[in-house]
Amino acid sequence: MTDWVGFAGDDGPGFGTLIGKEIAIFEGDMFGVATATGETVPLADTLLSIPCVPSKIVALWNNSKSAAEKQGLEQPADPLFFIKGPNTYLAPGSTIRKPSGYDGRVIYEAELGIVIGKTCKEVDEDDVGDFIFGYTCVNDVTALQILDADPTFPQWARAKGYDTFGPFGPVIATDIDISGASIRAEMNGRERQNYPVSDLFLQPADLVSRLSQFMTLQPGDIVSCGTGPGALPMRPGATIDVSIDGIGTLSNTYDT
Repeated sequence: MTDWVGFAGDDGPGFGTLIGKEIAIFEGDMFGVATATGETVPLADTLLSIPCVPSKIVALWNNSKSAAEKQGLEQPADPLFFIKGPNTYLAPGSTIRKPSGYDGRVIYEAELGIVIGKTCKEVDEDDVGDFIFGYTCVNDVTALQILDADPTFPQWARAKGYDTFGPFGPVIATDIDISGASIRAEMNGRERQNYPVSDLFLQPADLVSRLSQFMTLQPGDIVSCGTGPGALPMRPGATIDVSIDGIGTLSNTYDT
C-alpha cells in the first residue's frame, strides 16, 4: 500500500508518498511517470494540500442501501450524480465556510472517494481496476435548504457547489482492498455516521464503469460514492472528521 499526498513546498506545490513520519518527495506526474527525488521532508513540518487536482468531482446521490431504506427510496436504475467544481476543493485541516447570505443548515456527508488514474471512457466493469488509482476520504458538504428552494428546479449544483464545500484527502491510498472498509464521520469527537462500503448499491468498479459510459473521466478525477445515514447540520466552530479504514482521517472545521 502507498499513500500519496500533496503539500505546500518552498518552491510551490509538491507531491510525494508517506513513509512513517516523513514525505518522500517525487517529481513528474503522479498519474503518469513519477520519480522519487531522494529528498524527504518531515510530515510534522509540512502543510498538506489536496492530494491531487481533479478536473471534477462526480458525486452520487441515493447510493446507500441503508439511507434509501430510511428515506423510503428505491435503488435507482442508473447512477444519480452531480458535479462539484474546483472552487469547492478544500485541503485537510482547512475551514469549511458558511455561504454569505445563507442562514440555513449546512450538513457534512462522509463518503468514499475513488481516484481515477488514467483516461476512462466506456470501460467494462471487468477492466476498471486498471483505471482506479486509489481511494480517498471526501466530505460532500451541502447547503441543505437550497436544494428545494425553487420548486421547479432542484438545485444540486448550487447547494453542493459553494466555495470550500468539497474537502478531500488527506491521502490517496493505493493498492488496497476497500471492500471491507467502513466509512465514519465524527462531529466534535462524537460518531455520527458509520456504514460499510458494502452498503453502497453500486460498488466502485461497477460505478466507475457506468459513469464512464456517460462521460470521460480524467486522471485525478474523483468519484464520490454517496453517503449513508446520519448526515447532520454543522454548528460554527465544529470539527468534522471523515475516517475510512485503510485511508485515514480527513479533518476540517466549519465556521462562518
